[in-house]
Amino acid sequence: MATTSARTFSIGSTVSFGSGGNPLPQSKPFVARFTSPNSLASFSGLKAATYVNCESESSFFGKESSAALRGSFVPKAQKANQKSQYGLQPVASYKVTILGAAGGIGQPLALLIKMSPLVSALNLYDIANVKGVAADLSHCNTPSQVQDFTGASELGNCLKGVNVVVILAGVPRKPGMTRTTLFNINANIVKTLVEAVADNCPYAFIHIISNPVNSTVPIAAEVLKQKGVYDPKKLFGVTTLDVVRANTFVAQKKNLKLINVDVPVVGGHAGITILPLLSKTKPSVNFTNEEVEQLTVRIQNAGTEVVEAKAGAGYATLSMAYAAARFVESSLCALAGDGDVYECSFVQSDLTDLPFFASRIKLGRKGIETLIPSDLSGLSEYEEKALEALKPELKASIEKGIAFVQKQPVTA
Repeated sequence: MATTSARTFSIGSTVSFGSGGNPLPQSKPFVARFTSPNSLASFSGLKAATYVNCESESSFFGKESSAALRGSFVPKAQKANQKSQYGLQPVASYKVTILGAAGGIGQPLALLIKMSPLVSALNLYDIANVKGVAADLSHCNTPSQVQDFTGASELGNCLKGVNVVVILAGVPRKPGMTRTTLFNINANIVKTLVEAVADNCPYAFIHIISNPVNSTVPIAAEVLKQKGVYDPKKLFGVTTLDVVRANTFVAQKKNLKLINVDVPVVGGHAGITILPLLSKTKPSVNFTNEEVEQLTVRIQNAGTEVVEAKAGAGYATLSMAYAAARFVESSLCALAGDGDVYECSFVQSDLTDLPFFASRIKLGRKGIETLIPSDLSGLSEYEEKALEALKPELKASIEKGIAFVQKQPVTA
């Protein structure tokens, strides 16, 4: 970072404080400014800075989560200011574990989480090659302490006492590999990891990214039930990438300011089970029938778009890491006590006749506080038909995950 009299460290958050730690009139983007040369020294290492300016023209976390992050900082800044003339001293107090940290998604996700001022410990686990990732990240001068854990013998220690666990371990489909073979491999990986979570941090928020999410979330639920520690409020299938893509594509199509766009995405997290509710877009915008169909299909097949662009040499790793980091930060804000944190997620649900369903949820300290049913009211005719069309496929995926665990009892 270039040396200047006023340096900037962007975390994509939206917070606003004056020199005394008092809130300034809110605007977009919000700015966190620290007027002491010692402010945030332990976080950013910018000891020579006149002030540190944390800002982002386009929100890293999205509109609702940006408000959540702002809310989580304001009371901490005010409290810290009572004790110190230097204003805000971010409190890094949460522990996060990434299972599958050495992979294509795991590495950029680890970097993004390392940037969070709310994380005190970042544990990185994989079956190989994670030591170098941890060493690299540990040089970043942000609050969290990074530790690496390799192999099954270190899995338990990696999970002890953590607040959020992100599970993204698995293998991509290889040439000649059937979908059934791929499912069985990844299902076994998720089952094993969730067993360890149940044994070592049963009260943590569990974020499932390993595909197929429509099956791996039910797998995780069944494992936790058999372990006697299932809390449906703390198990999340991370579908945030669908929301991120929907917001981006709609903003581009309608020439809207991205930070203001919010498109709820419901259903599941694969193919036609992904249903963006374009009629619920905020701000309100009109779409032609052709635009609705084109945008819906593009959002559903966006992963393929990336694979083709990479000429088969990769898949959507960076955007997935970004989306996963957003959901982690939202969870941390909720754990910190913010009362206005909303995300879409694939969770146990009673909004439809399916046992699991992706919808907007409100997050709190104990996990899911509320499912938001209003998004499913007043759907367009296209959305009503698409919702009914996705149910059989989603139902089959859910049942496949449940049956997998019931055939293979969990390890005691």
